[in-house]
Amino acid sequence: MNAVQLPAAGLLWWVWTTSQDQYESGYGGAWGIFCLLVFSPLLLPLLGLLVSAVLTLPAILLARPLLRWSGGPEWACRTLAAVATAIGWALVATVTLHRPFVTTSSVLTAFGLLPALGITYVRTRSWSAWGVWWRSALACAALFVLTIGGALAASATGLIPQYQPPELTPAQLSGVWRGEGGAELRLRRDGRAEAHGLPTESADGYWASPGDDAYKTCAGTGTWKPDPGTDDTGRPGILLHLTTDCGLETRWSISGTEDAPQLYAVFGDPDAGTLRTLERAGD
Repeated sequence: MNAVQLPAAGLLWWVWTTSQDQYESGYGGAWGIFCLLVFSPLLLPLLGLLVSAVLTLPAILLARPLLRWSGGPEWACRTLAAVATAIGWALVATVTLHRPFVTTSSVLTAFGLLPALGITYVRTRSWSAWGVWWRSALACAALFVLTIGGALAASATGLIPQYQPPELTPAQLSGVWRGEGGAELRLRRDGRAEAHGLPTESADGYWASPGDDAYKTCAGTGTWKPDPGTDDTGRPGILLHLTTDCGLETRWSISGTEDAPQLYAVFGDPDAGTLRTLERAGD
């Protein structure tokens, strides 16, 4: 049951990413879906076993004392056990990996609920090893096709909107933008700019030698101007030119939302480069 869910879950994750900003890099997850289809016969049994060990087995073990303590009904105890197991792993992921707690616990609950409830039915049947897997393969294919149909319908009706970057005026672009590693960019309304620890295009650019950074970290003053974007340069952004002898003119594109805009640049290989983002910090 865990193996059956995984391809559909992977497809749903890919569909969800289409509503998020991909920063105009990579293949939008299509390569991952292709690999999933090619290698799924080999990976699904192992991944299903892993999910069973992490989610289903702890939920079953937790449901037993709950059932003895409460006296039933069994489905309610198994549901509570599955939710508690998901919350426990979500707490671990939040503390160690800094994942969002609500999203992580919701996803793990969705993964673990059906197998935890279905274990009673599975135990009442006599299954051969081959019988389990060919039925799982058919169910997996049917669920995957159903998910594709639902995703296409949701996209066509606008339930899953495609990401669109915000439209920012020069006045909205001016201000202070900050990023990781202490990067800071101050854009003034008169077209002047000031940078501290800011990544800029390396003189070597895409053809940098192996091991070289795809960008230079620079500080200094310069100028900036809005860039409306074209078919070649992509979405709207800004062109930043620092007068210091460090790095080249760098194009930062607009991302984020109207309430929380971002500037970003991809350095190096456009399909597998280094993504750096700046968030609006104020004036």
